[in-house]
Amino acid sequence: MNRIAVIDFETTGLSPTMGDRATEIAIVLLEGGKVVARFQSLMNAGVRLSRFIEEYTGISNEMVQAAPPAADVMAQAARFVQGVPMVAHNASFDQRFWGAELARLGGAAKADHAFACTMLLSRRLYPQVGSYRLGSLAAFHSLPCAGRAHRAMADAEVAAALLSRIQADIRRQFEVDDAPHGLLMKLQRSQRAALPKAVQGYFQALREHAAQT
Repeated sequence: MNRIAVIDFETTGLSPTMGDRATEIAIVLLEGGKVVARFQSLMNAGVRLSRFIEEYTGISNEMVQAAPPAADVMAQAARFVQGVPMVAHNASFDQRFWGAELARLGGAAKADHAFACTMLLSRRLYPQVGSYRLGSLAAFHSLPCAGRAHRAMADAEVAAALLSRIQADIRRQFEVDDAPHGLLMKLQRSQRAALPKAVQGYFQALREHAAQT
């Protein structure tokens, strides 16, 4: 059964290219829509958090200073994922920090994971939603609260629940047996009106590939 890793970072700011660093990471590993493993850790990247970030996330400078080095945490995270395809909410943000933090490890870990995005998928599937923030989508779908928002594990748990809901809705709406990561990637790049054709094309390509092997 295909596994998917749902990831969330807390950080000192919005962009690693501007010197921002990760302060916390959480990964929820799903298999068949069920949580089978979790990874979470604060990390010390040797930078100070602004008062705004401390209040926004509830992560203090003291907490970060007592945390393990960022390099050690990211090496553990890379081993935990082990090439499993990844998902995040507003995935471009988490993908940037995943790549930047792993790049600091040199050849110790690969950063070339494909990220599916629950925000982009929600925009395609739920046009009636007024806001596509994670909390708004959780309220729309009546997903359970997993703890304080803007802490990595709480947000990763909610994103994982949202992903399971998205996959269930894809299976029901398009009458397919599965909604694997590859299909999610295809749908998030498609226009809303083209989703049925995209689903059909994805599974047709799979059948043709199977026939050739």
